[in-house]
Amino acid sequence: MKFGLTLARLALVLSGCSGSDDNGDTASEHDPVVIVAGTFSGDKSSDAYFTPLATRLRNDGFDAVVWAIPNHGLGDIVDSAGVLADFVADLLARTGSEHVDIVAHSQGGLVGRYFIENLDGDQEVDSLVSLAAPHYGTREANLADFLGLGSCAGIVSCEQMAVGSAFLDELNDGDDTIGDVAYTNIVTRFDEVVIPYRNGFLHNDGNNTNITLQTQCPFRLVGHVLLPLDGATYTGIVDALEHRPIQFNCWAL
Repeated sequence: MKFGLTLARLALVLSGCSGSDDNGDTASEHDPVVIVAGTFSGDKSSDAYFTPLATRLRNDGFDAVVWAIPNHGLGDIVDSAGVLADFVADLLARTGSEHVDIVAHSQGGLVGRYFIENLDGDQEVDSLVSLAAPHYGTREANLADFLGLGSCAGIVSCEQMAVGSAFLDELNDGDDTIGDVAYTNIVTRFDEVVIPYRNGFLHNDGNNTNITLQTQCPFRLVGHVLLPLDGATYTGIVDALEHRPIQFNCWAL
């Protein structure tokens, strides 16, 4: 964790040089952006780790806030989505905005999708940008069962993120991308957590974009944990929030 936070501080120093074009937009011209952290992140660690991403977004005119999944993301994703729904409602009331955008890492993508699909979030979310989210599960979550340690050693969210779980079967039953929400799923071939990495994709129903970072930036050696801090990935996030085709700046810091 200390290594990750060190990289986060380095990225913060570099965050003034975002890879997106400076179009002069102000925060009032964008929906507020909720950065949803992933598993094992608490309030303090999420704030520290996602500060570079939030700072980049603010420098580009977005009102960005970081939201951590309760209980470090170890509890029921359904309950976590309910807390996110309350947070979004308060944010909309405070800002006077009609919609929010969500940029979600890892488990955060599932929390965001459950909110959209089951808690009327499709009425409040304009864009959901998922970064290495296990939308169709990860074999890593099946590992404890394979080793005879029990199903994810009793961690509820881990059980829910296992390939073929009842939670994922229900979440993925029918249209993956309901409503008028614009869905973007950015994954990396070097993902060491979501296996296979293509499980981070959603089925396309006309309002969905699936993209692997290395299809445009083949030498970008970025794994699961550092994807939210990657400069090239950031340029794709901005494209998604601006409803533009994803064109990564492969040279971005």
